[in-house]
Amino acid sequence: MKIEFGASARQLQGKGASRRLRNEGRVPGVLYGGDKPAQAIELDHKELYQHMRKEAFHASILTMNLDGAKEQVLLRDVQMHPWKARIAHVDFQRVSADRKIHMKVPLHFVNAENSPGVKAGGVLSHVANELDIQCLPADLPEFIEVDCGELALGHSIHLVDLKLPKGVEAPVLRRGGNPVIATVQVPKAHVEEVPVAAEGAVPAEGAAPAEGAAPAAAPAAAPAAGGKEEKKKEEKKG
Repeated sequence: MKIEFGASARQLQGKGASRRLRNEGRVPGVLYGGDKPAQAIELDHKELYQHMRKEAFHASILTMNLDGAKEQVLLRDVQMHPWKARIAHVDFQRVSADRKIHMKVPLHFVNAENSPGVKAGGVLSHVANELDIQCLPADLPEFIEVDCGELALGHSIHLVDLKLPKGVEAPVLRRGGNPVIATVQVPKAHVEEVPVAAEGAVPAEGAAPAEGAAPAAAPAAAPAAGGKEEKKKEEKKG
Protein backbone atom coordinates (compact mmCIF):
# COMPACT_ATOMS: atom_id res chain seq x y z
CA MET A 1 0.00 0.00 0.00
CA LYS A 2 1.43 3.37 -1.05
CA ILE A 3 0.71 6.16 1.40
CA GLU A 4 1.57 9.78 0.61
CA PHE A 5 1.09 12.77 2.89
CA GLY A 6 2.08 16.42 2.97
CA ALA A 7 4.50 18.32 5.19
CA SER A 8 6.12 21.75 5.32
CA ALA A 9 9.41 23.05 6.63
CA ARG A 10 9.01 24.54 10.09
CA GLN A 11 10.67 27.92 10.50
CA LEU A 12 10.05 28.69 14.17
CA GLN A 13 11.09 26.28 16.89
CA GLY A 14 10.76 26.08 20.65
CA LYS A 15 7.97 25.28 23.08
CA GLY A 16 6.07 28.48 22.42
CA ALA A 17 6.16 28.04 18.63
CA SER A 18 5.13 24.38 18.92
CA ARG A 19 2.20 25.32 21.17
CA ARG A 20 0.98 27.89 18.65
CA LEU A 21 1.23 25.29 15.87
CA ARG A 22 -0.90 22.83 17.81
CA ASN A 23 -3.51 25.50 18.50
CA GLU A 24 -3.68 26.10 14.72
CA GLY A 25 -4.29 22.39 14.02
CA ARG A 26 -0.71 21.64 13.02
CA VAL A 27 1.72 19.01 14.37
CA PRO A 28 5.43 19.75 14.89
CA GLY A 29 7.86 17.07 13.83
CA VAL A 30 11.40 16.19 12.77
CA LEU A 31 12.75 14.51 9.64
CA TYR A 32 16.21 12.97 9.99
CA GLY A 33 18.51 10.31 8.58
CA GLY A 34 20.12 9.61 5.23
CA ASP A 35 22.82 11.93 3.95
CA LYS A 36 20.92 15.09 4.84
CA PRO A 37 20.77 17.04 8.09
CA ALA A 38 17.78 16.83 10.39
CA GLN A 39 14.98 19.19 9.48
CA ALA A 40 12.11 20.59 11.53
CA ILE A 41 8.76 20.05 9.84
CA GLU A 42 5.05 20.60 10.47
CA LEU A 43 2.03 18.61 9.33
CA ASP A 44 -1.74 18.98 9.21
CA HIS A 45 -3.17 17.29 12.30
CA LYS A 46 -6.41 16.10 10.69
CA GLU A 47 -4.63 14.44 7.74
CA LEU A 48 -1.95 12.89 9.94
CA TYR A 49 -4.49 11.61 12.48
CA GLN A 50 -6.46 9.84 9.75
CA HIS A 51 -3.28 8.17 8.47
CA MET A 52 -2.28 7.15 12.00
CA ARG A 53 -5.43 5.04 12.28
CA LYS A 54 -4.17 2.77 9.49
CA GLU A 55 -1.96 -0.14 10.53
CA ALA A 56 0.09 0.16 7.33
CA PHE A 57 1.12 3.72 8.21
CA HIS A 58 3.17 2.38 11.12
CA ALA A 59 5.02 -0.34 9.17
CA SER A 60 5.40 0.85 5.58
CA ILE A 61 7.66 3.00 3.44
CA LEU A 62 5.83 6.32 3.25
CA THR A 63 6.07 9.12 0.72
CA MET A 64 6.38 12.55 2.32
CA ASN A 65 5.64 15.49 0.05
CA LEU A 66 7.82 18.11 1.70
CA ASP A 67 7.12 21.47 0.04
CA GLY A 68 6.91 19.75 -3.37
CA ALA A 69 9.94 17.46 -2.91
CA LYS A 70 9.11 13.81 -2.23
CA GLU A 71 11.02 11.82 0.38
CA GLN A 72 10.81 8.11 1.24
CA VAL A 73 10.42 7.91 5.01
CA LEU A 74 9.48 5.68 7.95
CA LEU A 75 7.42 6.72 10.96
CA ARG A 76 9.76 6.32 13.92
CA ASP A 77 8.12 7.96 16.92
CA VAL A 78 4.78 9.46 17.91
CA GLN A 79 4.03 11.47 21.04
CA MET A 80 0.38 11.83 22.03
CA HIS A 81 -1.28 14.39 24.29
CA PRO A 82 -1.54 12.97 27.85
CA TRP A 83 -5.35 12.83 27.85
CA LYS A 84 -6.63 14.27 24.56
CA ALA A 85 -6.84 12.40 21.26
CA ARG A 86 -4.25 14.69 19.74
CA ILE A 87 -0.79 14.10 18.27
CA ALA A 88 1.81 16.24 20.01
CA HIS A 89 4.95 15.41 17.98
CA VAL A 90 6.21 12.99 15.29
CA ASP A 91 9.59 11.79 14.06
CA PHE A 92 10.25 10.46 10.55
CA GLN A 93 13.41 8.82 9.20
CA ARG A 94 14.61 9.02 5.62
CA VAL A 95 15.36 5.68 3.97
CA SER A 96 17.74 4.72 1.19
CA ALA A 97 16.88 1.97 -1.28
CA ASP A 98 20.26 0.25 -0.83
CA ARG A 99 20.41 0.30 2.99
CA LYS A 100 18.73 -2.26 5.23
CA ILE A 101 16.33 -1.00 7.83
CA HIS A 102 15.18 -2.32 11.21
CA MET A 103 11.44 -2.25 11.71
CA LYS A 104 8.74 -3.75 13.89
CA VAL A 105 5.87 -5.16 11.84
CA PRO A 106 2.53 -6.51 13.12
CA LEU A 107 1.69 -10.21 13.21
CA HIS A 108 -1.61 -11.41 11.73
CA PHE A 109 -2.94 -14.69 13.16
CA VAL A 110 -5.03 -16.80 10.75
CA ASN A 111 -6.88 -20.15 10.78
CA ALA A 112 -7.17 -20.19 14.56
CA GLU A 113 -10.73 -21.53 14.31
CA ASN A 114 -9.43 -24.56 12.36
CA SER A 115 -6.75 -25.40 14.89
CA PRO A 116 -7.08 -28.90 16.43
CA GLY A 117 -6.21 -27.39 19.81
CA VAL A 118 -8.97 -24.78 19.64
CA LYS A 119 -11.47 -27.38 18.42
CA ALA A 120 -10.56 -29.52 21.43
CA GLY A 121 -11.50 -26.67 23.77
CA GLY A 122 -8.11 -24.96 24.09
CA VAL A 123 -7.55 -21.19 24.17
CA LEU A 124 -5.20 -19.52 21.66
CA SER A 125 -2.83 -17.02 23.27
CA HIS A 126 -0.90 -14.42 21.23
CA VAL A 127 2.41 -14.24 23.06
CA ALA A 128 3.77 -11.67 20.57
CA ASN A 129 1.84 -9.20 18.41
CA GLU A 130 4.74 -7.72 16.44
CA LEU A 131 8.15 -8.81 15.20
CA ASP A 132 11.43 -6.94 14.85
CA ILE A 133 12.81 -7.54 11.35
CA GLN A 134 15.62 -6.36 9.07
CA CYS A 135 15.36 -5.94 5.29
CA LEU A 136 15.78 -3.56 2.39
CA PRO A 137 13.03 -0.93 2.08
CA ALA A 138 11.63 -2.62 -1.04
CA ASP A 139 11.17 -5.90 0.88
CA LEU A 140 9.41 -4.41 3.90
CA PRO A 141 6.11 -6.29 4.49
CA GLU A 142 3.05 -4.58 5.96
CA PHE A 143 2.58 -7.58 8.26
CA ILE A 144 3.73 -11.19 8.78
CA GLU A 145 1.18 -13.99 8.76
CA VAL A 146 1.08 -16.62 11.51
CA ASP A 147 -0.83 -19.73 10.42
CA CYS A 148 -2.38 -21.44 13.46
CA GLY A 149 -4.28 -24.09 11.48
CA GLU A 150 -2.11 -27.01 12.65
CA LEU A 151 -1.57 -25.94 16.24
CA ALA A 152 -2.44 -28.78 18.64
CA LEU A 153 -3.53 -28.54 22.25
CA GLY A 154 -0.60 -27.80 24.56
CA HIS A 155 1.72 -26.89 21.67
CA SER A 156 3.31 -23.61 20.60
CA ILE A 157 4.45 -21.77 17.48
CA HIS A 158 8.01 -20.45 17.73
CA LEU A 159 9.68 -17.79 15.62
CA VAL A 160 11.61 -20.43 13.67
CA ASP A 161 8.25 -21.90 12.57
CA LEU A 162 7.20 -18.72 10.75
CA LYS A 163 7.59 -18.36 7.01
CA LEU A 164 9.25 -14.98 6.61
CA PRO A 165 8.84 -13.13 3.28
CA LYS A 166 11.72 -13.12 0.82
CA GLY A 167 14.52 -10.78 1.84
CA VAL A 168 13.25 -10.49 5.43
CA GLU A 169 15.19 -11.79 8.42
CA ALA A 170 14.68 -11.70 12.18
CA PRO A 171 17.82 -10.51 14.02
CA VAL A 172 16.85 -12.42 17.17
CA LEU A 173 17.35 -15.72 15.31
CA ARG A 174 20.93 -14.73 14.49
CA ARG A 175 21.52 -14.19 18.18
CA GLY A 176 20.33 -17.71 18.94
CA GLY A 177 16.89 -16.76 20.20
CA ASN A 178 13.66 -18.51 19.25
CA PRO A 179 10.80 -16.88 21.16
CA VAL A 180 7.28 -18.27 21.40
CA ILE A 181 4.80 -16.50 19.12
CA ALA A 182 1.52 -18.27 19.96
CA THR A 183 0.31 -21.18 22.04
CA VAL A 184 -2.86 -23.18 22.69
CA GLN A 185 -3.41 -24.06 26.32
CA VAL A 186 -6.08 -26.00 28.21
CA PRO A 187 -8.38 -23.57 30.06
CA LYS A 188 -8.44 -23.76 33.84
CA ALA A 189 -10.41 -26.86 34.76
CA HIS A 190 -13.49 -26.57 36.90
CA VAL A 191 -13.00 -28.86 39.88
CA GLU A 192 -16.05 -31.07 40.32
CA GLU A 193 -17.36 -31.11 43.86
CA VAL A 194 -17.64 -34.68 45.24
CA PRO A 195 -20.76 -35.03 47.44
CA VAL A 196 -19.88 -35.98 51.00
CA ALA A 197 -22.22 -38.34 52.90
CA ALA A 198 -23.92 -36.82 55.93
CA GLU A 199 -22.59 -37.91 59.31
CA GLY A 200 -24.27 -41.09 60.45
CA ALA A 201 -25.76 -41.88 57.07
CA VAL A 202 -25.94 -45.58 56.21
CA PRO A 203 -24.36 -46.47 52.83
CA ALA A 204 -26.59 -48.06 50.24
CA GLU A 205 -26.89 -51.85 50.28
CA GLY A 206 -23.90 -53.46 48.60
CA ALA A 207 -21.87 -50.20 48.63
CA ALA A 208 -18.28 -50.53 49.83
CA PRO A 209 -17.30 -48.32 52.77
CA ALA A 210 -15.02 -45.34 52.04
CA GLU A 211 -11.30 -45.92 52.41
CA GLY A 212 -10.29 -45.62 56.06
CA ALA A 213 -13.90 -45.63 57.32
CA ALA A 214 -15.03 -48.13 59.96
CA PRO A 215 -17.47 -50.75 58.71
CA ALA A 216 -21.08 -50.08 59.56
CA ALA A 217 -22.39 -51.92 62.66
CA ALA A 218 -24.71 -54.86 61.97
CA PRO A 219 -28.37 -54.13 62.84
CA ALA A 220 -29.67 -55.68 66.10
CA ALA A 221 -31.43 -59.06 65.71
CA ALA A 222 -35.22 -58.96 65.94
CA PRO A 223 -36.76 -60.95 68.85
CA ALA A 224 -37.97 -64.45 67.97
CA ALA A 225 -41.68 -64.86 67.19
CA GLY A 226 -43.72 -66.01 70.18
CA GLY A 227 -41.11 -64.98 72.72
CA LYS A 228 -43.60 -62.94 74.78
CA GLU A 229 -46.17 -65.80 75.13
CA GLU A 230 -43.55 -68.31 76.41
CA LYS A 231 -42.42 -65.82 79.02
CA LYS A 232 -46.01 -65.41 80.34
CA LYS A 233 -46.45 -69.20 80.65
CA GLU A 234 -43.28 -69.49 82.70
CA GLU A 235 -44.49 -66.75 85.07
CA LYS A 236 -47.80 -68.58 85.70
CA LYS A 237 -46.00 -71.84 86.46
CA GLY A 238 -43.79 -70.06 88.93
